[in-house]
Amino acid sequence: MDDKSFHVDNTSVQWAIPVPVTHRPAVTSPYKKWGRRLALLLTFMFTVHFLSDVKRPRHHGHEGQDYGMLDALRRHAPKKGSVLRGKKAEQLFLSVPDTGSAITTSRVYADKPHMAGSKGDFDTAKYFLAHLQEELQIDRSSSDIPLYSAGSRESREATLSISSLDEPKAWVDTYYPILNSPLDRSLEIIGDDGNPVWSAQLEEVADETDPYAFKSANAVPAWHGISRGGQAEGKLIHAQYGRKQDFDALVEAGVDFSGKIVLTRYGGNFRGLKVKRAQELGAAAVLVYSDPHDDGTVTVENGYVPYPHGPARNPTSVQRGSVQFLSLYPGDPSTPGYPSYENSTRVEGGSKPTIPSLPISWANAEVLLKHLEDGHEGPTVRLVNNVDEKVTPIWNVMGVIPGHVKSEVVVIGAHRDAWVTGASDPISGTVSLSEVIRGFGVLLKKGWKPLRTILITSWDGEEFGLIGSTEWGEDFSEWIKNHVVAYVNMDTSASGSRFKASGSPLLAHLLRETAEQIPHPTSEERSLWDARGDSGTLFGEHTNAEIAAMHKNKRLTADSIGVSPLGSGSDYTVFLQYHGVPSTDNGFASTRHDPVYHYHSIFDSQYWQELYGDPGFSRHVAIAKHTGLQVLRLSGDIILPFNTTHYSIELESYLDKVASIAAAGSYDVDLSPLRDSLHALQSASLELDFAKTKAERKLRKMLKQMKKKHAICHKIRRKIHKASCKLKKVFGKHQCESKDKHEDMERQHSHRPPSRHLVKAIQRVQDVNKRLIAFERGFISKDGIKDREWYKHLGVAPGKWSGYGATTFPGITEALTMDKNATAAAYEAGRLKVLIDDLLDTIRP
Repeated sequence: MDDKSFHVDNTSVQWAIPVPVTHRPAVTSPYKKWGRRLALLLTFMFTVHFLSDVKRPRHHGHEGQDYGMLDALRRHAPKKGSVLRGKKAEQLFLSVPDTGSAITTSRVYADKPHMAGSKGDFDTAKYFLAHLQEELQIDRSSSDIPLYSAGSRESREATLSISSLDEPKAWVDTYYPILNSPLDRSLEIIGDDGNPVWSAQLEEVADETDPYAFKSANAVPAWHGISRGGQAEGKLIHAQYGRKQDFDALVEAGVDFSGKIVLTRYGGNFRGLKVKRAQELGAAAVLVYSDPHDDGTVTVENGYVPYPHGPARNPTSVQRGSVQFLSLYPGDPSTPGYPSYENSTRVEGGSKPTIPSLPISWANAEVLLKHLEDGHEGPTVRLVNNVDEKVTPIWNVMGVIPGHVKSEVVVIGAHRDAWVTGASDPISGTVSLSEVIRGFGVLLKKGWKPLRTILITSWDGEEFGLIGSTEWGEDFSEWIKNHVVAYVNMDTSASGSRFKASGSPLLAHLLRETAEQIPHPTSEERSLWDARGDSGTLFGEHTNAEIAAMHKNKRLTADSIGVSPLGSGSDYTVFLQYHGVPSTDNGFASTRHDPVYHYHSIFDSQYWQELYGDPGFSRHVAIAKHTGLQVLRLSGDIILPFNTTHYSIELESYLDKVASIAAAGSYDVDLSPLRDSLHALQSASLELDFAKTKAERKLRKMLKQMKKKHAICHKIRRKIHKASCKLKKVFGKHQCESKDKHEDMERQHSHRPPSRHLVKAIQRVQDVNKRLIAFERGFISKDGIKDREWYKHLGVAPGKWSGYGATTFPGITEALTMDKNATAAAYEAGRLKVLIDDLLDTIRP
C-alpha cells in the first residue's frame, strides 16, 4: 500500500474514539521507493526485449518465396477490406490512363513508317525504352543505350536475372532473323502477241486530305513479307478466298492449277495459307486482293464515299502482310525452334513459300476479274516480285517491375513494328500499353510494389511472323517454364466499335470480371463488357450474306462466359502454344457497320484513327484500363485468379464438338475413355477449388492475428520507449533515440522470421498456385501436333488451314476433318488422355 491507502477524511470522523498506538509505522525512503520501481521496470523491459528478440527457427528451402510474400502482406495489406484485391492501388491506377496523353503518344509513334528492322523502327524502340526509364524511375545518367545482342552474356543475364532484381530495369535485346524487303515489282496482262496490254499501278494513291498517308505513300511498297522473289507467267484462275475448301472445290470441278496464276481475295484464312495451298497444287504465283464486298454495308454501292473523303474503302488500298506458313511454325523461318542470334545456323525450315505472290488493290483486281471467263479462268498474267532477303536486326524492348515473389512473373506485351505507320495496328496497342506503364509509374511513386514481378515487353518483327516474341520465347524456354505464370497481349486496341475478348479458359472469368468493372468508352450506363454487342452505325441495303454468316460464325466460338479461344496471329502464340502459359488478348475490332479499316495500308494512319477509328481515343484508354487491371490482379492476388473448373468443363464441350464430327462422318472412334478422364479432371478441379478457398481463408486468418499481435507489441514497445526516455532524464541522460531510429527498430521487429504456422499457411498458398500454374502447362506435349510439331498444346491450336482461328482438340479434329482417319483420331484421343491423366496427378493434393 501507499500513503493514499491510509488517508482519512477528518471531517467525517470527528466523533470517533482514537485508536491506541501499539507500534510506530515504517517510513519508506523516497530513494528506496524509486529504486524498487526502477528494478521492476528494468526487469519487465529486459523480459519483453528478450522475448521479442528470440530468433525463431528458420524454415530452410522456403525463405525466398515465404518471406517475399510475407513482406508484401505485412507492408501492403490494407487495414480494412480485401487483402487480395488491392482496391486502393486499382483505383489509383484506373485514374491515370488519359485520352489526351494517348493521342499525343499515338501522334509520335504513327508519325512515320517503322517497318521491322528499319531506322524508324529503331527510333520507336529508343522512344519506348526512354518511356520505361522515365515512368519506372530507372537511372538514365549513362548516355549509352542498354542494347544487347541476343545470345550475348549481357542479354542472357538481363532476362535470367529478372527473378532476382530489386529495382526496376529496362533494356533492348537485338535478334537477327532473315527478313526481306521489296525491290522491283510489276503485274501485267499479256496479249496473244506476248506484249503487255495492261500494267497495274501497284502503289496506293493518297492526297493531302490525309497528311500522314500522303507523306508515307511511297515509303513502303506494296508487297508480301517473307514472299518468294522471282517472276511468273501463266493463265489467271480465280479461287475465291483461297481457303482449302475453295481450292478443293475447283480441283473437284476439274480445274488444273499447274503453272497458273491464282487470284484470291483476303478473308477466310491467313494469307500465307492461300499461297501454301496454291503452291501444293502446282500454281506459279498468287495475287491477293481486298474486296469491298467484305466491307459490310459501308460501300460505295450503299452511297458511302471512299476514304479519305468518306468512310468507305479507298479503291487503291492494299493489304501488305507476311505470307509465312504460320500454322506450321511462327518466328524466323531460318531458325525453327531455336533463337536467331547473329551467328545462328540457318536452315530452310519449310515455312517459306516457294512461289512469288503480290497483294493488289480492288482497283487492280476489278480489271482482272472483268477478264475472267466463266468466273474462273482468265487471260495470261505476268507477275514480278523481286526482293532483297538478308539477316536483319530487330529490337525487343524489355522492362521489369520487381515483385516480392520474384519466382513468379506476369508478362504484358504489345508489338511495335508496322507495315507503314500503323496507327491502329500496332500503334493503338502500343499506346494503350504506354498508358498502362504510366499508371504503374504513378503507383510506384506512391510506394507500390506488386506481389509478383511484372515484365513489360515491346515486341518487334511481329508483322513478319511473330518473330520478336517467338525468338525470345525460344531463347529463354527454361526460364519461361520456371517463372512466367501468365501473359497479357495487346495488339490492336482500336479499329472499330466491337470489343473482342479472347483468352485461355483459365482466365475467362478474369477477363469478364475486369471488363465489367471498366466503363463503356462511349455509353455512360454500360460497361466495357457490354461493348461485345456493339456493331457500328453505318447501314445500307446492299450486303453480302456470305460475309454476314462468316462474321456470325466468329462470334459463335465464344465460350459460356463470352470469351473466345486463342489460335494464333499475335504475340501470345509462343506463350500459349509453345510453353503452356495462359494468355489473353483483347481490343476493339471493326464490324460490318463501321468505317472501313484499311488493314496494313498507308490509310491505317493517324488521320483515319482520329477521324473514324477512335475519335477522342476513349477506346484506347478503356483497353489500357482493362489490360492494366488484369495485370494488377494477376500480379497482386495471393491466389492466382485461374479458374480450372471452368476450363475443365470447356474441355468437355471441345470433346462434344469432336464427337459430333465423328458422328457426322460415321467414324467409329471410342471417345469414352477420354470423357472419363475429363470427368475425373472436373472432380479434381473442384477439389482444387476447395483447397484454394481453404488456403486463402487460413492465410487471411493468420494475417489478421499477425496484425493484431503486431499492433499490441507495437503499443507495448512504444510505451517502453517513452518510459525509457523518462528514466534517462531522471538519471541525467537527456539523449534518447530519435523517432526515426525507433521506427527503424520497429521495422526490424516486423521483419523477423515468421512463425511456423504462418510459414505453413504461405506454403499452402504456394502449393495451390503451383497446381494452378501447372494446369495450362499440362496440355503441352513434347512431340507436338502432327505435321506441325512446333505447336505443342493439344487442347487448342491455330487451325491447320485457317492460321488465325482456333481449333480445339486439334489432333483429334484434324485426324477426322483433314485425314479422315478414325484410327489416327483414336490415337490422338489416347495421347490427349495421357496428358489429362498426368494433369490429374499434378493438381490433386
